[in-house]
Amino acid sequence: MSSKDIAIKVEGISKRYRIGLKEQVHDSVGGAILDFIKNPLKNYRKYRSLYKFDDVKENSFADSEDVIWALRDISFTVQKGELLGIIGRNGAGKSTLLKILAKITDPTTGLIEIHGRVSSLLEVGTGFHPELTGRENIYLNGTILGMRKTEIDRKFDEIVDFSGVEKFIDTPVKRYSSGMRVRLAFAVAAYMEPEILIIDEVLAVGDEEFQKKCLGKMRDVGQAGRTVLFVSHNMPAVTRLCSRTILLEEGQIFKDGPARDVISAYLGAETGTTGERVWIDPLKAPAGEVCRLRAVRVRSEDGKIVETLDIRRQVRLEMEFEVLKPGYVLMPHYHISNEEGIRLFSAHDLDPEWRGRHRFIGKYVSTVQIPGNFFAEGTIFVAPAMTTLNPNIHQFYEADVVAFNVVESFDGDSARGDWHKHMSGVVRPMLKWSTEFYPQDMS
Repeated sequence: MSSKDIAIKVEGISKRYRIGLKEQVHDSVGGAILDFIKNPLKNYRKYRSLYKFDDVKENSFADSEDVIWALRDISFTVQKGELLGIIGRNGAGKSTLLKILAKITDPTTGLIEIHGRVSSLLEVGTGFHPELTGRENIYLNGTILGMRKTEIDRKFDEIVDFSGVEKFIDTPVKRYSSGMRVRLAFAVAAYMEPEILIIDEVLAVGDEEFQKKCLGKMRDVGQAGRTVLFVSHNMPAVTRLCSRTILLEEGQIFKDGPARDVISAYLGAETGTTGERVWIDPLKAPAGEVCRLRAVRVRSEDGKIVETLDIRRQVRLEMEFEVLKPGYVLMPHYHISNEEGIRLFSAHDLDPEWRGRHRFIGKYVSTVQIPGNFFAEGTIFVAPAMTTLNPNIHQFYEADVVAFNVVESFDGDSARGDWHKHMSGVVRPMLKWSTEFYPQDMS
């Protein structure tokens, strides 16, 4: 790879945090500028395309009681125009890595090369001054990115139209909802024509329609030759947007490669299969005060755990959970999505044996059956969730923890019948047809 083609080069990046010590982070642009004026030599490296850090006196990455390594010896290269996904469980180091690349925080060791203007959206309303209006914040952010007023004027209407906050553009941002802030922040980040766009999991704040717009805009940015780094727990969105993905585990790169291969490794990291996820350590399992998730499985009609399913066959989704506190009515449910990131449907527990009944302490296994000839071909992602009823208390939601591939049949006995070309749609139901024939009267 030629150096002219490189947007980001990371070599041996590590990040150490000392428990009980607060890192110096500026909460305003003014604070950062003031610090730069006071300490020009200390801060100069933050604003170069090439900067190196080596603050470790002892060559040791061992954890201790007061030290945590959020990242350990991370190295990778991103080409210009590449759309790179970064995935991993909570605490894997994803946000820390992005903050380092966005120059919000310094690494402890390592070398970083960044070629191009960076625009980042790591938290809701990042870079916005709450007392300023939406209009004023657009111009402030553009100025920070080094744009002239005429450039911002040219992009202003597009930013406002994309964000959908035109009625409130002259209202102070502190009065915006979280959804309004993230819509405007994303529009500013994407439309200011950065060479490198860094996006964290903030898209989860927006509604489904806005998420589709964001994914489309990020794809447009990549097709225009600019670079996108996208962190998300939404596996269908990563599959749809990114050709290459990096999987982080415990602060290290576990896998780097094609998105589908890396996502398969992510889904099957603990069990070796995308069709089953088991939380062996209960302390790491998703949980609320009332219950805790222990396993999710995809089973075929004969009870086997499967990753691939014939489109004509029934599939069973199994949720194993523990009730920790008695006396609550529970609602196990699933959210089912396809590889395009489209929510196909949600399935709520309708088992008459436990519907409306208080649960006892103990282990439960709830299973839902989905008929054959229902899904269209492709990858199906399963997200388990649990809520108590009356009162409604969210217990857990784990995005896309298992997945399975639906394989099409061309034998003529599936919903496609005798049609052998592409069939559109998100589901493929086998519906009952009838025909009445009225012969022509030849007399």
